[in-house]
Amino acid sequence: MSFITLDTVEKLNELFEQSNNKPIVLFKHSITCPISTDACNQMAIVEGDVNIVIVQTARPISNAIAERTSLQHQSPQTIILRNGKPIFSATHYDITADKVEGILKNA
Repeated sequence: MSFITLDTVEKLNELFEQSNNKPIVLFKHSITCPISTDACNQMAIVEGDVNIVIVQTARPISNAIAERTSLQHQSPQTIILRNGKPIFSATHYDITADKVEGILKNA
């Protein structure tokens, strides 16, 4: 796993474009929430790249994700994009490495 900080709308646009070729993992993380810390620990063991949005410092990116995916903002929240659309979304304790890897294998 590799966390990649997502902190600009330009990077977000690139990820939506890249999702046409491969699944893209987005993870919204709150640095002040213990549940989010647990979710972050799960995401840390996912094989592959995880694009992390720290909601306290990148709220415009978090808002743009909510707008583009039509998914209500949550934190923590994991979204997997494929072909520019969310194919998976989980929040709070529903975020597990097993679930994310299962979706990635079949995307």
